[in-house]
Amino acid sequence: MSMTNLSATNLSRPPEVAEPAAPLSGRIFFWSLTSALAGFLFGFDTVVISGAEQKIQTLWGLNAGLHGIAMGSALYGTVLGSLIGGWPTDRFGRRATLLWIGVLYLISAIGTGLAPNVYIFILARMIGGVGIGISTVVAPLYISEIAPPGHRGRLAGMFQFNIVFGIVVAFASNAMLSGIGENAWRWMLGVAAFPSLLYTLFCFGIPESPRWLLTRKNDRKAGTAVLQLIRPTASAAEIDAEADIIRAGTSEQSASERFWTKRLQRPILLAFFVAFFNQLSGINAILYFAPRIFAMTGLGEKAALLQSVGIGITNLIFTFVGLWLIDRVGRRTLLYIGSFGYIISLGLVSWAFFTQHFSIVPICIFAFIAAHAVGQGAVIWVLISEIFPNRQRAEGQALGSFTHWIFAAMLTTFFPKMVSAFPPGYVFLFFCGMMVLQLIWVKTMVIETKGVPLEEIQKRLGIA
Repeated sequence: MSMTNLSATNLSRPPEVAEPAAPLSGRIFFWSLTSALAGFLFGFDTVVISGAEQKIQTLWGLNAGLHGIAMGSALYGTVLGSLIGGWPTDRFGRRATLLWIGVLYLISAIGTGLAPNVYIFILARMIGGVGIGISTVVAPLYISEIAPPGHRGRLAGMFQFNIVFGIVVAFASNAMLSGIGENAWRWMLGVAAFPSLLYTLFCFGIPESPRWLLTRKNDRKAGTAVLQLIRPTASAAEIDAEADIIRAGTSEQSASERFWTKRLQRPILLAFFVAFFNQLSGINAILYFAPRIFAMTGLGEKAALLQSVGIGITNLIFTFVGLWLIDRVGRRTLLYIGSFGYIISLGLVSWAFFTQHFSIVPICIFAFIAAHAVGQGAVIWVLISEIFPNRQRAEGQALGSFTHWIFAAMLTTFFPKMVSAFPPGYVFLFFCGMMVLQLIWVKTMVIETKGVPLEEIQKRLGIA
């Protein structure tokens, strides 16, 4: 189906169909927050290594190659976890998978903190990385399946907020623990065991997703019981009717067919491109290599502060803004806002490098981070979790997650070579050009899912 046809289909659906937001119950908020805490552990685990990397290189006498493997081991595990994450999510259920993610984080935290050599360290980091990869599949998906339509965006978006919050806490934790002695690096890594244990215990208090119970386990009694917990004021007849709608959303055709089919072409393309453009904005390059970027402008002495404090706080504040807006203005609108913010900020950074007006680079980088946090950062995990049928939602989430992580790995690997081989202005101009393509993609392909029940979204995409 062409982009023009996709756009025409989108515009033919009236926005009034979206369900108005009802008051949010504390119970659903707690379940969503528990799931989103997997994102906190994700953010914490990803960044906490920054406080230990120099010490372990010296301690174990690592050469550049082995040191690079040790530093990237969690990322390798993340790619693996995102690739396989759909299988346990469908086979054993959303709740069980969330619980085992906590166990993986706990093993990783203890293993890295007590590692006697680099090989145990690498294995422990990879185990944590697998947990990260799986969490990006199951956590937003679970929240999407239990959340009321009018609150689904901000609840599922809490996963991204917790990632950013975990990053900021990791920087703060490293700073507080840095002066406690020779083994400070072990405490920096091992302290993650405490939130990992707390998260795992919280997971015992959440129910299974009603959509998994109804469409995967075919347990109507358990599924309707959870629906009654989600909507305690609803009558038995209303709960039965909702269960029928969920079951009807899983047609006999969709229950038996494979994932890679023409029928699922639209959600597959949406999941791929939202993850693809997320990384081709250059976000990981800027987050991971901020000191190098600032050093190229003559601001090297300020680089560490700008990265760990300025960028981290900017990301956190504007992620919160994105969550506040996502159920008010919608996913598509936020992607528009983010796209324009990307294009302006990246274009100005490129211009600054070409003309040597380096003084504007820091403020443009902060503007870029803000645009990402409000747009792609707030939307990516929410949108992917909404656009697939119940039976294929885990596989769809895995596709989007794997696409995100494989391009994250490639960008992180090749960015230093890119800025060495080409003038920095051209590199940022490339990222800017990719965001122009994203703007066109948003205009022609992305549908609005704000306030729309999951089964209705399937109808809008023509896959019900």
